[in-house]
Amino acid sequence: MKLDEYLSQSLMQSSVESYLYDINKYKSNNKNADQYDYQKVMQYIEILRNQHSISNVKRVIASIKKYYDYLIEIGKRKDNPARAIRIRDGKENPIQLQDLFTEKELQILLVPRIERYPILTKRNKIIMSLLVNQGLRIGEIEHIKLTDIDLEKATIKIKETGVTNARNLPLKAEQILLLYEFINQDRNKLKTFRNDENALLLGKLGTPITKEDVDYLITTYQKQSKKKLTATTIRQSVIANLLTKNNDLRIVQHFAGHKSPDTTEKYRQTGLHALKTAIEKLHPIK
Repeated sequence: MKLDEYLSQSLMQSSVESYLYDINKYKSNNKNADQYDYQKVMQYIEILRNQHSISNVKRVIASIKKYYDYLIEIGKRKDNPARAIRIRDGKENPIQLQDLFTEKELQILLVPRIERYPILTKRNKIIMSLLVNQGLRIGEIEHIKLTDIDLEKATIKIKETGVTNARNLPLKAEQILLLYEFINQDRNKLKTFRNDENALLLGKLGTPITKEDVDYLITTYQKQSKKKLTATTIRQSVIANLLTKNNDLRIVQHFAGHKSPDTTEKYRQTGLHALKTAIEKLHPIK
């Protein structure tokens, strides 16, 4: 199996290209990379840390980890020397939990409404339901294929991205019926010769939806809320609400596709911490 074929099994095409670029650069700069141990890999990472931003370094680490997983898959290695590598420094914007949506507020986004284009009614309901029920990122929604939906098992397969893991998530009962009707009725009306990607969600011209399509759809719901409504704030709200209900951190991590439990932990605050965060944000003296 070739490397690109292996990556394509779990990654979107855009991510495959990004991973291949980082892996090829890593291999060209490290002639014996396939034999490296943890220390050798870290030496390369330290060089990158002095030359690139933290976000770029984290992306390269994800690519290197995938490279060694590939070597294990084809039998060239028995271990992944990069598996335990984590970059914890770098200032990140804190999640303002007081600005997120309650579960009740999120459910309002699923209330039926009259759409400008009736043919897109079910499609739009599916998009909003995937945001609210599964807490998906836009890129994940954008690349869902028909084959990722298993109505019999009531699951949806989400492919790995540079920042999230692959996972199978359960569908709610109302989503199953909605998807069944859309796939067998509305999608067939939207499908044209322009669509050759087996994409689940199509636009009114029959082409796969884009990030811009989802962003625009979300803005049409903004007037219903005083809080900033984006795919990110919806996703953050879903994750925070799960932790508020005292769900196990590891279960929420898997649900969200976070590569590290530290990422999930950021959504958990005690009442005192939440109050402190709100005061720091609103205090007039900064």
